[in-house]
Amino acid sequence: MRGTRAQTNTGRKEGVNLNKQQKQKKETTIDSYYSPNGTEGERSANDKPEIPANWIQAVEELKTQLREAEDNWEKNLKIKISHLETEALELKEENSVLKAKIIQLENEAKEMKDEAKEMKDEIKRMKDNLQRNSDQKEKDDQKAKDEIESLRTRVKQLESSDLTRQQDTIKQNKKNEKIEENVKHLIHKTDDLENRSRRDNLRIIGLPEDHDKRKSLDIILEEIIQENCPEILEQKGKVEIERIHRSPPVFNPQLTTPRNVIAKFKNNQIKEQVLQAAKKKPFRYHGNMVRITQDLSASTLKDRKAWNMIFRKARELGLQPRIKYPSKLTIFLQGKVWSFNTTEEFQAFINKRPDLNRKFEVQPQNSRESSKGNLKRGGKQQQQQRFLRVPGSNQKPLSLLGRMNTPENYLR
Repeated sequence: MRGTRAQTNTGRKEGVNLNKQQKQKKETTIDSYYSPNGTEGERSANDKPEIPANWIQAVEELKTQLREAEDNWEKNLKIKISHLETEALELKEENSVLKAKIIQLENEAKEMKDEAKEMKDEIKRMKDNLQRNSDQKEKDDQKAKDEIESLRTRVKQLESSDLTRQQDTIKQNKKNEKIEENVKHLIHKTDDLENRSRRDNLRIIGLPEDHDKRKSLDIILEEIIQENCPEILEQKGKVEIERIHRSPPVFNPQLTTPRNVIAKFKNNQIKEQVLQAAKKKPFRYHGNMVRITQDLSASTLKDRKAWNMIFRKARELGLQPRIKYPSKLTIFLQGKVWSFNTTEEFQAFINKRPDLNRKFEVQPQNSRESSKGNLKRGGKQQQQQRFLRVPGSNQKPLSLLGRMNTPENYLR
């Protein structure tokens, strides 16, 4: 467009110059036309003013520009018309949406009117129900008052007879206490008798099951003594065993540990020598570690088992712990020997010594002694004994000790 405008301007300038030249020619022609020497016949009838070529080009360019302007105007007009049509469609759609909303609001208003009517009916029904419930409640209250009055009468009758029952209960409690004392004494005597019946027995723990398939248990026991304490055989000669067997007698394939072996010696001195030797050093048999301990009753083993964690911690602290017969713990502290029959006594002892109490942690565990004490309350309540667990220790009591609680584990 710029080039076209420049050409147009150039054409205009050239046209002006040509116009000036033409005027000069016309003037010359007129002068020559009206000069005294000229004649009219010298002018030719075909002498017309000539249009310059630049003018024609400029006119064509102007026509082209006009056509372009008309086309652009038409395009813009069509675009505006399409925009207006689009806006008109949008307005129609908005109008239809508004009409739909108005219809919806009218429907909602109608529904709300219906709901309001239903609520009024419901409120009326609720009032009627409340009135009926109120009347029924009054009747129930009157009935409850009558029943309460009847219960008061019965309570007075029971209170009058309660004094006699209390007196009978006191007498029965005294009898029960006496019976409990007798039972406790009999249990203690029974445990003592059972332990004394086992005094010639030794319990061998950890002996593999496959050994007694090749040899008898009495030969295996003699080999164990020969391997770990041969001096006993040198002094006494052959070890005489009255009876030896596995406990329990029936093999359970689900058990991962071997059954214990119980041996009854004819000579108690030899048994004591073997037991003392086993306390000094661990016994081995064909490379396997075996433990030899005194055979005790199941209740005594259970009471001793309660001292396991305390015993280990006391040994770590250098308190020289010992388990005395039947289940008494002794420690050596500050130049004195202290003995405790139950874990409660030990707990009360360390509570008075904060430096020692911090090294033990208390946890509840069922105890045979504490459960016996609850017999005074009719045996309906169970009391938990508090025993001491070593902080940070994950050791568990030996599962082998759990097998010692069966009647066939001891020899009479």
